[in-house]
Amino acid sequence: MKSLPAVVVVHNRYRESGGEDTVFEQETALLRARGHRVVALSESNDSIGSMSVVRLTGALLWNRAAARRVSEAVTSSGAGLVHFHNTFPLVSPAAYYAARRAGAAVVQTLHNYRLICPGTMLMRDGKPCEACVGAPLAWRGALHGCYRNSRLQSAGAAAMVGAHRLAGTWTREVDAYIALTPFARDRFVDGGLPPERVHVRPNFLPHDPGIGEHDGDYALFVGRLDEQKGVRTLMDAWRRLDGGIPLRVIGEGDLGRDRFGEIPGVEWAGRVDRPAVLAAMKRARALVLPSVSYENFPMTVVEAFATGLPVIASRIGGIPQIVEHEVTGLTFDVGSPEALAAAVERGWRDPESLRRMGGAARAAYETSYTAERAYASLASIYRDARRNLEG
Repeated sequence: MKSLPAVVVVHNRYRESGGEDTVFEQETALLRARGHRVVALSESNDSIGSMSVVRLTGALLWNRAAARRVSEAVTSSGAGLVHFHNTFPLVSPAAYYAARRAGAAVVQTLHNYRLICPGTMLMRDGKPCEACVGAPLAWRGALHGCYRNSRLQSAGAAAMVGAHRLAGTWTREVDAYIALTPFARDRFVDGGLPPERVHVRPNFLPHDPGIGEHDGDYALFVGRLDEQKGVRTLMDAWRRLDGGIPLRVIGEGDLGRDRFGEIPGVEWAGRVDRPAVLAAMKRARALVLPSVSYENFPMTVVEAFATGLPVIASRIGGIPQIVEHEVTGLTFDVGSPEALAAAVERGWRDPESLRRMGGAARAAYETSYTAERAYASLASIYRDARRNLEG
């Protein structure tokens, strides 16, 4: 891209590495592999423990030091664009202003729903909640302690978003937003972001893992073992299946073997590395995704598709826009163990249908989730961002 000789990529890392950290690293590598000079700037939440409440609150609203680092990176590299992943809490929106003053366009990936929900997940009490979407100040989220079950921390997150909404930051200082699904885009537009600046671009895999044989007679779950991932629904469904269909569970969390005890047919594999996850996907007959939350874009689905593995997923949020019912998998009523068990039994009764859906899943990966496709869509969004800055 001649108009973008360099790109500054910014991310506030979490204490426990997760999907956002992975995407930040993957996209940085993607840009470098395509010939861009990339300056990667990151903050770490590990430093929060040594900060006073007053200092942390100040950094949350306006971090002058982070803004200065962004400005210096743009000036020294000649970057025409700064791509932000996570700015919360240590980068702060002050970095947007610094980037644009230095002559760079600003792109923000919306990995979660923080701009419209203090709790980031659009959930409360284990159920979807959109009470704060579009509100000038997310006081309900603060009242209910939706962020880390803390009213104080939730109030801080709500105040940051509300103050910058009032200042016009979200509508004036960001040239392009990236939502991961059409569902997410609609929520953000309802929340007040300019619709013409909110683009849809999914996650991707930087490398093709190859298609599996899928010769193992088991279903697979991969993810954190917690409430939002629908682990209770999963275990209740397998109790109903009573050992008739094996399930391999990969992951760690509070809702593990110790919570549920022995359930017929369930193998608790614990945490394994990424090559082992892909190997399990290549042998499994279906991936099960029983989420009860508005997951933005689960990377496990992209990985499953790439290996030719169909997905049995709950019908919630943007998931049905990724997993097409009876095409790349099956969808079922969210939170219903009966519906999940029925969907799994249906797949096992008709293995040819599962194989057909696995083929369609692989085709979806090749069409939408490869590195080549990811770069093309990112380059297009970058061009739009530059036009917005210049026009």
